[in-house]
Amino acid sequence: MAADWPELRAQMVEHQLRGRGIDDARVLAAMGQVPREAFLPERVRGDAYADGALPIGEGQTISQPYMVAAMTQLLELQGTEKVLEIGSGSGYQTAVLAELARRVCSIERLPALAVRARRVLEELGYTNAVIRTGDGTYGWPDESPFARILIAAGAPAVPVPLFQQLAEGGRMVVPIGEAQSQTLHLVEKVDGQMRTSTDCGCVFVKLVGRYGWEE
Repeated sequence: MAADWPELRAQMVEHQLRGRGIDDARVLAAMGQVPREAFLPERVRGDAYADGALPIGEGQTISQPYMVAAMTQLLELQGTEKVLEIGSGSGYQTAVLAELARRVCSIERLPALAVRARRVLEELGYTNAVIRTGDGTYGWPDESPFARILIAAGAPAVPVPLFQQLAEGGRMVVPIGEAQSQTLHLVEKVDGQMRTSTDCGCVFVKLVGRYGWEE
């Protein structure tokens, strides 16, 4: 029997997101619109709306729906922003951001994942998201500054180049901590200075790069 993806998506939004305090109407709408199943390998597609992360190959994962929503909500997107995403992965978070922002620039260090994510985004008609391959900890200087930055991997600290590329008054969401567990941080640039606050505990794959963890 074929899965009823729209119904599973609606249940995810209601129980995993709204039921846990995600209350940004635009974020809830985006999560209800993006077909998470399209970004998953066939072997795990049946678990697309399960309450957890799933493997996508290359030793990487697609984040738990709640974590995608929580990080996105912290960005407080209004629809006019240019967003930098570090760690495209499957492209699912990229699509959610593309629903909510003017333009999304995403960097993925693993070529195979970048190619797959780019293909799915194109098939789904997202024209305001672009993915490049490289060390995301350097950011994307040619496209900076960014009103918002989302780092979808655990970092030992805020990568200096990324804070430099954050616009004044901008917001960055980044998991910071040890290699095996982190705390979600909101970083804001106020008068050129870094102001940080913490949200919740989380577990992400390592942010590998010059200003992250060694591979």
